Amino acid sequence: MDPLNDRLLNINRRALLKGAGAGGLGLLGGPALGQLLSGGEPERAVRSHFAPKAKRIIYLFQEGAPSQIDTLDHKPGLKDFYNKDLPVSVRGSQRLTGMTAGQSRLPIAPSLFKFTHHANRQDGLWVSDLLQRTGEMAGDLCVIKSMLTEQINHSPAVTYMQTGHQLPGRPSMGAWLSYGLGSVNKNLPNFVVMISRGRGQMQALFSHLWGAGFLPGQHQGVQFRAGKDPVLFLNDPPGMSRADRRKMLDMLADLNARQAEVAGDNEILARIEQYEMAYRMQASVPDLTDFSDETKSTLELYGPDVKQPGSYAFNCLMARRMAERDVRFIQLYHRGWDHHGSVTRDLPLQCQDVDQPQAALLKDLKQRGLLDETLVVWGGEFGRTVYCQGKLTPQQYGRDHHPRCFSIWLAGGGIKPGITYGNSCDFSYNIAENPVTAHDLHATILHCMGIDHERLTFRSRGLDFKLTGVEAANPITDILV
Repeated sequence: MDPLNDRLLNINRRALLKGAGAGGLGLLGGPALGQLLSGGEPERAVRSHFAPKAKRIIYLFQEGAPSQIDTLDHKPGLKDFYNKDLPVSVRGSQRLTGMTAGQSRLPIAPSLFKFTHHANRQDGLWVSDLLQRTGEMAGDLCVIKSMLTEQINHSPAVTYMQTGHQLPGRPSMGAWLSYGLGSVNKNLPNFVVMISRGRGQMQALFSHLWGAGFLPGQHQGVQFRAGKDPVLFLNDPPGMSRADRRKMLDMLADLNARQAEVAGDNEILARIEQYEMAYRMQASVPDLTDFSDETKSTLELYGPDVKQPGSYAFNCLMARRMAERDVRFIQLYHRGWDHHGSVTRDLPLQCQDVDQPQAALLKDLKQRGLLDETLVVWGGEFGRTVYCQGKLTPQQYGRDHHPRCFSIWLAGGGIKPGITYGNSCDFSYNIAENPVTAHDLHATILHCMGIDHERLTFRSRGLDFKLTGVEAANPITDILV
């Protein structure tokens, strides 16, 4: 902490609070408080640095790391290396996890799954038949085959992909965008998080992944839960009317504003905004989660699990409904991609969960004219090894963590459709061309939203922080429209 900087900041806050309002309401006196209580947050300028291509983001994060070799990075030549050790020249000095570092051999395990060449694009795209419906959307996808990351374990790797830093405490990407661009829909959170369970080994997900870090608290993600009540305590207790709730919040806003005037604490003002958002969500969330206005054909498009709260299909349809309502950042986490044991048993089940719903989401957005203004991102925290973890048999193999090479795809607002970018080596172990870091990806996403990643900063503890950190990062211009 910088005591002098915080002291000066609080003095300035107190002066502003005392000079800006009347009746002890400080900064929230007059029009600002009135706007909060009438259904909106105080107005702020939308700080796009240039014309955006996308209005919103849907990030389909596949927690646990999908195997690129078995999904998007087709390597048919590996069949000639079955059960042969990974060449030392390929591995080099790269570290292994503790789960395979002690193996006497690193036997190469070619994918046992069939791939189809989807030629409805510039260069065609080979996609595993496990993701057949996703592959059918190849003409809308931009597949990056040259992602890499510094992290080799799940928790720091997921944190790095979501916040730009491997240690917890930094703002998440959604929080940065909420802070930078403000809200469009005043009745729903600017940043919503939904989680679905997969079929394989699942890692824990922690709230710092969608936290606001040092940004004002109202920019953190709001988690919608599976079950009858997506947001806890959304309903008023028995005996409390809507009018009673309004009176209570008005009095609470007055008390909080007075405390903010004394303490000069911005988080108290954030708390008032959060209470008001919760009040508005009491009316907006039930409408959002009511699928009765969806046609039978739309529900069938997303698959048989679409009416099951908490399923990937349910969350994908919810994402489309949020996109229609101008939620800025929609984050879906699907757990269960951590396939150390039986890839042949667990990966088909995992792909079965996601393939139809995510293809349906793309089709649905496209037919409603929303895909061109919605950036959809799909991928995990790293890739999987070409060599087998444990014993290799003709019908079964496992794969360990692999940060040096993995694949993701993007579609929609600001992204060229029907292309691939970058490539891996013949063993899907190293980057062969056009490496893309997590910060490059972040810079690209921000660019699609009209933001120069170098200029979206926040001063904390005497430093100017940004999502893309201090390392060199650049938007991937070759994939941008």
